[in-house]
Amino acid sequence: MAQERVIPTENVRLDYAQVLSVEPVYQTLRATRTEQRCEEVPAAKPEPAARADESRWSKVVSSVKGWFGGEEEAAPPVAPPTGTVRTNCRAVPVEREFQRPIAYDVDYIYKGVKYRSRLAEDPGNRLRIRVSVVPYVVPTLPAASTP
Repeated sequence: MAQERVIPTENVRLDYAQVLSVEPVYQTLRATRTEQRCEEVPAAKPEPAARADESRWSKVVSSVKGWFGGEEEAAPPVAPPTGTVRTNCRAVPVEREFQRPIAYDVDYIYKGVKYRSRLAEDPGNRLRIRVSVVPYVVPTLPAASTP
């Protein structure tokens, strides 16, 4: 007579475990970009523009000439900028390396037993867990047939 096989039902509930430690797992990324590098050379210092000291009377005369269509006074020469001039510029590859967390190794304790899992997010102080209880049934060997 064939014995019927009974599959026990899984008993499931949700609970919380205490988190002991969280260690991020990092992915190292490398990126290269091109930057412009130039040598800086000090610019030539400009010579100061010659300025004639004008008396009040000459300023008044110049102003009156302007009113009656006389020659306009030339604007003082503009000095070239001082500082540095960039020369010999070239494109240089610059490599950067940075890390970003891709997972978290979490150690936690539930009912006095320690566990470790790799999770996608940091769970914080408590970890919600799924507890499953199923009776263990010893598998039976098929009966040996006798000839």
